[in-house]
Amino acid sequence: MSLDLPFIWAGLIAFAVLAYVVLDGFDLGIGILFPFVKGEKHRDEMMNSVAPVWDGNETWLVLGGGGLFAVFPLAYAVIMPALYAPITIMLLALIFRGVAFEYRWKTVRGQFLWDIAFAFGSTVATFAQGIALGALVQGIPVAGRAYSGGWWDWLTPFSLLTGVALVFGYALLGACWLIYKAEGHVQDRAYDFAKVCAIVTLVLIAAVSLWTPFLKAAFMERWLAFPQIIYTAPVPLLVAGAAFLLFKGLTTRHELMPFLAALALFVLSYIGLGISFYPYIVPSSITIWEAAAPDASLGFLLVGAAVLIPLILIYTVYSYWVFRGKVNAHGSGYH
Repeated sequence: MSLDLPFIWAGLIAFAVLAYVVLDGFDLGIGILFPFVKGEKHRDEMMNSVAPVWDGNETWLVLGGGGLFAVFPLAYAVIMPALYAPITIMLLALIFRGVAFEYRWKTVRGQFLWDIAFAFGSTVATFAQGIALGALVQGIPVAGRAYSGGWWDWLTPFSLLTGVALVFGYALLGACWLIYKAEGHVQDRAYDFAKVCAIVTLVLIAAVSLWTPFLKAAFMERWLAFPQIIYTAPVPLLVAGAAFLLFKGLTTRHELMPFLAALALFVLSYIGLGISFYPYIVPSSITIWEAAAPDASLGFLLVGAAVLIPLILIYTVYSYWVFRGKVNAHGSGYH
């Protein structure tokens, strides 16, 4: 029996994108929250909490984008022209954030400028990611295997809503990460941020979830028609369970539970997107199998992925294990 290589690769790329969202999400969230914490010492503590891992987290973005280009060239050729503007903005903002992360420690007089660049880059990159996601969900017009829409099709009320939702979602992840990794004043502020962001994020998740089925008839049928609703109903129920655990953790001032619950919200939302999309890689236009490269190419690339992905996973797990303690509030690194 031959392997379904397009399906396998779709799963690998979906995993890479999810890994990027949950890993880079919390350090982008720290940048979003950065302006709301005063004091150089406290801001140093925030940045130190992600300093050992932030650049490694972005490996998954490269893997997801590069994999899409190599494995699903038709999807790449359709999606990129439709989303050039938000993706370009995202990449430029990530550059701002990365440069600010390195240069902030090398100046005193100009440190406030790099603080602004770090916060600005993190927020803009997140908002652009959310807009790109919303534009993809609402559909990309395709004619003759090419993008057939206009320059501004990505900018709609729905994509703006998803952009705002992702900003608050990443801020929630960042706050929950600080609860887990920080101490004293920064941790107290993180609890306050997390409570507000949790409420706003859940409201926005509900808004996006209620709007999505009305974008396309296929989405409506997938989520609300019988018997499909039997299989999709557990997702919102699990989201409710994750929300309960999130607020329970914040109320009891548990340190790890809020972060795990916030991650669960993102994973479940991502599963919901997968349910809406499958079997399309460009919703309602191009399926996974239509977009895939020849099987010979997929098989060749899969050999490399079988080596590369486990190495990235091992490096990631090891780096988080090494820096598993609390960040010292006095600026001397990890306990």
